[in-house]
Amino acid sequence: MREFFVFEAFQDKKHVPAGANPTCASAHAKLNNEVISDHMSEKSNKARLDKSFNSIKNQGRQKKARKTQPFYYKNNRKRQKNQHRTQPQAPIRIAFLGGINEVGKNLTVFEYENDMIIVDCGLAFPDEDMLGIDVVIPDFSYIEANADKLRGIVITHGHEDHIGSLAYLLKKINVPVYGTKLTVGLIKGKLEEHKLLSKAKLNVVSPGDTVTLGGFSVEFIHVNHSIPDAVGFAIRCKGGTIVHTGDFKFDATPIDGGMIDLARFGALGNEGVLCLLADSTNAERPGFTESERKVGESFERLFRAAGQRRIIVATFASNIHRVQQIIDVAQSLGRKVALSGRSLENVVAVSRELGYLKVPDGILIDLNLIKKYSDQELVLITTGSQGEPMSALTRMAFSDHRKVAISPNDYVIISATPIPGNEKTVGRVVNELMKLGAQVVYEKMYDVHVSGHACQEELKMMLALIKPKFFIPVHGEQKHLQHHAALAQAVGIDPQRILLVDNGAQVELTQNSLKRVADVPAGQVFVDGIGVGDVGSVVIRDRKLLAEDGIIVVCAALDADTGYLLNRPEVFSRGFVFVRESEALLEEARTMAERTLNKCFDRNIRDFNTIKNRVRDDVSRLMYERTKRSPMVLPILMEIDE
Repeated sequence: MREFFVFEAFQDKKHVPAGANPTCASAHAKLNNEVISDHMSEKSNKARLDKSFNSIKNQGRQKKARKTQPFYYKNNRKRQKNQHRTQPQAPIRIAFLGGINEVGKNLTVFEYENDMIIVDCGLAFPDEDMLGIDVVIPDFSYIEANADKLRGIVITHGHEDHIGSLAYLLKKINVPVYGTKLTVGLIKGKLEEHKLLSKAKLNVVSPGDTVTLGGFSVEFIHVNHSIPDAVGFAIRCKGGTIVHTGDFKFDATPIDGGMIDLARFGALGNEGVLCLLADSTNAERPGFTESERKVGESFERLFRAAGQRRIIVATFASNIHRVQQIIDVAQSLGRKVALSGRSLENVVAVSRELGYLKVPDGILIDLNLIKKYSDQELVLITTGSQGEPMSALTRMAFSDHRKVAISPNDYVIISATPIPGNEKTVGRVVNELMKLGAQVVYEKMYDVHVSGHACQEELKMMLALIKPKFFIPVHGEQKHLQHHAALAQAVGIDPQRILLVDNGAQVELTQNSLKRVADVPAGQVFVDGIGVGDVGSVVIRDRKLLAEDGIIVVCAALDADTGYLLNRPEVFSRGFVFVRESEALLEEARTMAERTLNKCFDRNIRDFNTIKNRVRDDVSRLMYERTKRSPMVLPILMEIDE
């Protein structure tokens, strides 16, 4: 308070207390000015302090006021705040409709929120017990039920087990298809056969490109395989990144000059990959897969060893690299090349048109002209390396080919390894060729085939590059999938983060979990001629029954009004017993059918289905008791008005 009184006393310099001298007055005035300055500064500071105090007091009042708000309001605000911080992403769903526990029929569906994409759409060739079936395709019912969510189809490469059923799906749902140049070229040929090409939405992409499909973006990554233009995928969405390798191997000296893009896979691993889906076909085989160039070296030696004989090489139609090497060696030895097999001719034509196959002028000749050349001037490239019943090589082996007859002067090279399950059919073809006198080189006798799939060391390297949080082995039988899972554990992936699935399985994938959820419809749809799905398991069972035990047909005429049997039934047999030597057995069947029909009449049974069933059961029981065989019994009842 002292400064305040000084301020009041000396605020006017002219006012000096009585008895004060001027020097003292001057000192007082100077002191008064300093005090005023200090006081103003203090006043300013005090104002700032008051303002801060009032601000703190007001904040306190606001906090106090918020405390009076309802309890549920406070909790709701807190809940909203926490949800904003930790709101989880929707799960990625993956459904496997083919390619699991089998070789072929590859089809995988990826879903995120309201968007769906498909990776590959392949077929499988029928087993021996699928009598009369041409090809087997996946069940599309799950895709059809979610057609409004489907944004597109991406294809890894042009093999049949990856593109073969695409035409059947596009007939039902016409969506954009994305693939590399050769892959789309091969797809065009298939769609043209089905008269779908004009309506199809085909899009050519190159390795390194990224396409956006709804909530997904798909990056195409170059890989090595037994067909050019093969790719793997990096599939991204808000839920995370998934890498799908497709079919691949590591080839440091590929025919087309482009090694697998390991740098890109490594970069993806560094960015963070949520899940890896990888090819398991060769998971049982140790080491590394040989380079395709090794086959070319073997062809050089074998072609020279053939001497004056005609050379026939059987290989996969789609193995353009193999065909290129055969043509190159044939040219170096002055031989002409002819093609046998419609699929081979189509693939070669597409590959030449797109620049993937370089054929010197005058090397290729029409198969109809081979008789104009001597054996030492010819190389025939043919399909049938897997012993397919209707393939060109099989028809040659069984002397059923219209243009090529096998002779002892033929040198046959089967440049392929049998796909699991085809060993017997390939062996049968080899035996028949040898019976005709041909010299046959097959399997690994002279390194005439290398796989297009990665072996164990390559699979482990891919796992190490990608460093996925979760892993699902695909494309293989159960033994392949389990071996691949063991390799993943060997490189340090937690077994709890590895999932083995089946066809029809659906999994949900988040940043913290991978779990199997409700299955989706999946199975085999048989294609027989132009019929798709009209041949089911019941028909296949009947075909097996007919093939194994034959058929007995029971024909009877009944009165339309009373149901009375007008004449004794007639019994015919096909594929069951030789009629001339089994007349007594067929007569016994005729008597049994007559007895059953009369019982039905006596009991006033008029329903035709009931009567047929009783005839079928009684005759079948009789045949089994007499022969221990179960032929198909087909009753045919006719109503006649008298």
